Amino acid sequence: MNFPAIRAIYKFEMARWGRTLLQSLVAPVIATSLYFVVFGSAIGSRINDIEGVPYGAFIVPGLIMLMLLTQSVANASFGIYFPRFTGTIYELLSAPISYVEIVTGYVGAAATKSIILGLIILATAALFVPLQIDHPVWMAAFLVLTAITFSLLGFVIGIWADGFEKLQLVPLLIITPLTFLGGTFYSLNVLPPFWQTVSLFNPVVYLVSGFRWSFYSTSDVSVGLSLVMIGLFLAICLGLVWWIFKTGYRLKS
Repeated sequence: MNFPAIRAIYKFEMARWGRTLLQSLVAPVIATSLYFVVFGSAIGSRINDIEGVPYGAFIVPGLIMLMLLTQSVANASFGIYFPRFTGTIYELLSAPISYVEIVTGYVGAAATKSIILGLIILATAALFVPLQIDHPVWMAAFLVLTAITFSLLGFVIGIWADGFEKLQLVPLLIITPLTFLGGTFYSLNVLPPFWQTVSLFNPVVYLVSGFRWSFYSTSDVSVGLSLVMIGLFLAICLGLVWWIFKTGYRLKS
């Protein structure tokens, strides 16, 4: 394993992120704070506790997951797309670096950015609502696994996209709607039985539910099933990345 190569890619991506902190860090935190003000304070004060948890605190895991998913995909997709756009990707591919090392550098940096953002949003949430974390180890595990999985997905999107507009296509039209409909602001128990069943086909439900369980020991689906779904999605993303480098899809032309 060429650790200096991984470190070089990782440091470059983190340095690029550091030059755009206003857009990549401050803006998401401000947006999440507005969610807490509007939903947690204004609307939450008129909503009863959900499964014994105040509404303002109940939505915290969902909001963290919303930002984690979107930022993981955005960071990783732009990170690998920009070298393709400028043509420097061919210098990287011709260097004595394996595909595993390239993916580790880019995905590791994207996941690190998302985890830092998630922890900052968690600290910000504590200023607005009382929080408790019943299972901190599992909370960290869900945070890291989700960041890595969706950074891999973002890496795939960055290879697939042939224009800047396509980088936003999947996050805006698929991931964000699925997250809003995945129990971010509500429990599946408040839905009619038919829509509860339909919601179970939304993969984000399992991510939000498992992450919320690590906070309040309450979930819409079993924690074991949440872990299985994360593992399955991680395996699919790894398979797609392997296929891309095996076939040279969008890399050899």
